[in-house]
Amino acid sequence: MWPNSSSSSFLLTGFPGLEAAHHWISTSFFFIYISVLFGNGTLLLLIKEDHNLHEPMYYFLAMLAATDLGLTLTTMPTVMGFLLLDHREIGNVACFSQAYFIHSLSFVESGVLLAMAYDRFIAICNPLRYTSILTNTRVVKIGLVVLTRGFVSVIPPILPLYFFPYCHSHVLSHAFCLHQDVIKLACADTTFNRLYPVVLVVIIFMLDSLIILISYVLILKSVLSIASREEQAKALNTCVSHICCVLVFYITVIGLSLIHRFGKEVPHIVHLIMSYVYFLFPPLMNPIIYSVKTKQIQNGILHLFTTHRVSA
Repeated sequence: MWPNSSSSSFLLTGFPGLEAAHHWISTSFFFIYISVLFGNGTLLLLIKEDHNLHEPMYYFLAMLAATDLGLTLTTMPTVMGFLLLDHREIGNVACFSQAYFIHSLSFVESGVLLAMAYDRFIAICNPLRYTSILTNTRVVKIGLVVLTRGFVSVIPPILPLYFFPYCHSHVLSHAFCLHQDVIKLACADTTFNRLYPVVLVVIIFMLDSLIILISYVLILKSVLSIASREEQAKALNTCVSHICCVLVFYITVIGLSLIHRFGKEVPHIVHLIMSYVYFLFPPLMNPIIYSVKTKQIQNGILHLFTTHRVSA
């Protein structure tokens, strides 16, 4: 019989050995979180207000921005609460719910990037049928499929967490809850919870990245068949922002996976830093990438702030 645990909460962890610097570290995190909220919030407002951006490409970008906002708002309360207020305790239900949203939104982000690749594939390889294929109704359906896949697929490993007994140390290794952290503390048969997430990650991340790669191989083939060099450059330029976002997301995923799989001798602080990079770097960079590389976004931002300034 498993030893019974009377505790109904877990303890979060910051940066071991750097406790004295937590207030300084919190300043950096505060500015990063504010930048993420401002950047993605601006993109959402811009796409809503600017009718020139009411196209499938920008609808998918809005989905990406909303996903990044959701992921940021999921981790921000516990991270900032710990660093600023030294609030370490988190209730079981809050912890499991946070883990659910973190993992779900990560899969949603992968799905949105896949949908954006499909958008670019249709726009370049079948431009004459672009508007008839990617209608508003179809964009909504794609969005619902991406959301459903992300939020439903994570339920099987998260649900048992509410019923497992926890008899080990209740100290987690991050300032937020992750399934892989919580499961280490359970005193029960966790075979399913250890195997299912691995299979899920392989299926979703590897399948999505493979389809994205195939899409761009076909896109490149189509672009190279265009006679005009100027038209080739113009076609490829519409894909640059998405390619950068894909690289930012999957490089951080691969880096984090490699550290967890092969970095047994790597200092724990490196694992922590890679985790924060994975959760904060893509949401921080995505709005910047699209603002720098997409002329329509640049023009929309200038128009948005100019209009507000004139109104004021």
